[in-house]
Amino acid sequence: MERTPHNGDHVFEVSIYNKEVRSLVKENMSHDFFDDHWADEQVRDVLAETADEARKVVQNRFPPDDGFVISSVTPLALA
Repeated sequence: MERTPHNGDHVFEVSIYNKEVRSLVKENMSHDFFDDHWADEQVRDVLAETADEARKVVQNRFPPDDGFVISSVTPLALA
């Protein structure tokens, strides 16, 4: 998780992949910088007040300009 909890925060599961890596892997090639595992969806748990905030947190760390795509943002129920 990316930050210290606040009141009103929720845990969101964010799925992300890299479209450039995915395209290269389909052609049996590799990206110069990012590992091949980025062709598959990776899941990150993010602490945020809203799904939009969780999306922004992930986009800051994994910028769309670098080929990263967020495929889903799902709130997790706490036990």
